[in-house]
Amino acid sequence: MSLAEQLQRPHLKTLVPYASARRSMSGGSVWLNANESPYAYDYALDCSQLNRYPAFQSQRLNQAYADYANVHLEQVLSCRGSDEAIELLIKAFCEPKQDRVLICPPTYGMYAISAQTHGADVVSVPLTSSYQLDLDAIKARSADARLIFLCSPSNPVGNRLAQEDIEAVLKFATTSLVVVDEAYIEFCAEASVVDWLAKYPNLVVLRTLSKAFALAGARCGFALANEDVITVLQKVLAPYPLPDLTIQIASQALSPVGIERVQADVTRTVKQRQRIRDELAELPMALVAESETNFLLYRVADADSLMQTMQQNGILIRNQSAQVGLDNTVRISVGNERENTLVIDALKCFFGDTQ
Repeated sequence: MSLAEQLQRPHLKTLVPYASARRSMSGGSVWLNANESPYAYDYALDCSQLNRYPAFQSQRLNQAYADYANVHLEQVLSCRGSDEAIELLIKAFCEPKQDRVLICPPTYGMYAISAQTHGADVVSVPLTSSYQLDLDAIKARSADARLIFLCSPSNPVGNRLAQEDIEAVLKFATTSLVVVDEAYIEFCAEASVVDWLAKYPNLVVLRTLSKAFALAGARCGFALANEDVITVLQKVLAPYPLPDLTIQIASQALSPVGIERVQADVTRTVKQRQRIRDELAELPMALVAESETNFLLYRVADADSLMQTMQQNGILIRNQSAQVGLDNTVRISVGNERENTLVIDALKCFFGDTQ
């Protein structure tokens, strides 16, 4: 046994790390497995201050996001993607081997992984058969949960959670922070609950620039919450969380021109999403739920076989079969027109050969 193996925290010995799209799959020429934007843009960069450490919290960036989200500057924390915000919440509010977080699978895997890494227990309350919140079950098990993570629109299903159900959780879980992950909210902006911050002190909203803003490589996300929550999160935040270049890029993306571009990208992504759905309608693939994101989740007869064939053709999509209630499902990110044509043609060929 190596020294590292001897010294590692005991609970890490059995921890299975999150299998990100890049970590679990490589190669390929068409990447439709990580829900990234297919569009990339150039930004003007000033490198004259790279010899200096960046700001702890950039007022320019945070104000730009506050204006975009229609919240106060004091309600914004910027960090390295919403993944870091998840970790900060657990570090700040959960005592290892004592406190719990509640999740509603199928859902984003980093909630559980981050909790387990920190040594917090995870309580799972699965979504209903219609992929909505099981309010009675959540209420029964939420009393000792410090954090309740709700993903809306859902990843990996793609549907939105009913707003009245989210509000019900906020009302009965008054001793927990209810964290609503809105990573895909630009694709259904009317479903955001960010306006509720003034009404619910236990609400935290997570946002990212990795999806609709096409900045997955810049690693920039936000926690939106009332000032007292933000103050606690700042206690456990690294002293220089965002690189200066990320701050510059994100600030430009949040300019009026940048936001207008995002809105145009969302419009064409939604159009391409409908095109994929229409083209696949006659294939033996069942859409799991109506998507309000930049991806579609399908149930097929043999997900493993489909994944293998697609990868051989250089097309990477995501197998979600390990998720609760999602046996034999694959998730297809919406790409640009060329990428979508390639995945549509490959799927038609696969099912033509197997029928």
